[in-house]
Amino acid sequence: MTPTRDTVLVVDDSPETLGFLTEAMEAEGVTVLVATSGRQALAIAGRVTPDVVLMDAVMPEMDGFDACRSLKAMPALAHVPVIFMTGLSETEHVVRGLASGGVDYLTKPIDLDELRARIRVHLANARASLSAQAALDAAGRHLIALDPDGRIVWATPQASRLIDELGIAKAIEAAAASSDGQLELAIPDALPLLLAPVGAAGPGERLYRLARSEADEANLLRSRFSLTAREAEVLLWIGRGKTNRDIGDILGLSPRTVNKHLEQIYAKLGVENRASAALKAADALRDG
Repeated sequence: MTPTRDTVLVVDDSPETLGFLTEAMEAEGVTVLVATSGRQALAIAGRVTPDVVLMDAVMPEMDGFDACRSLKAMPALAHVPVIFMTGLSETEHVVRGLASGGVDYLTKPIDLDELRARIRVHLANARASLSAQAALDAAGRHLIALDPDGRIVWATPQASRLIDELGIAKAIEAAAASSDGQLELAIPDALPLLLAPVGAAGPGERLYRLARSEADEANLLRSRFSLTAREAEVLLWIGRGKTNRDIGDILGLSPRTVNKHLEQIYAKLGVENRASAALKAADALRDG
């Protein structure tokens, strides 16, 4: 919790608990929103995005588990950490809370020092994850983050457009749920896409890149710039930052032959150097 007045949404059907937590957190300089039911929590969070949610697990009508799942299904709230408060310490209830999208749980009666510590940790994690996502969004890459069950947590704008245009959200989730390695996605009436693992995106999230195969990317460059098949291969590797020597080794060409291809590539792309050629290749592959 910081001097910038973090906002905490407390969801509990007990007026005593709401009063106790509200008084304690407001004394810390935190803005507190309160809800006495899961449905009320969804309505409030839909208007004001909290920094963290403290969620009672057991409530009438809509319990905390269902409310958490509904919150996580809202794109603007998917990153908000939900900490469960419960008198149920059995393993099955803890697992159920985490499975519904919660990041942690506290057993009632609530220890205020422990509560403050948990909030600080999860706020820091959520903000670090958001900063990383913002940087990836700005990079113009086709990247998506998936949870352990293969569900899409977030995607860069470029990936979101591609997923929507091709209607492949369910195909991605089904493929990722079955394996955490590189996968090929069959696309009706289109070239297949590769779902390539990149690394961890945030707590419990896996980062993937949506890409075409090398052959498909080379064919795209060939078509876009009227290149020969070999020129397209050379340009593909130029776009990936390879030196002439590297390209020669990869394609089995002499450095002199690579240079000859580069001269033709520069002329066809209307550029004067490899940096400009690499930029044009990257733009073409990104726009696909």
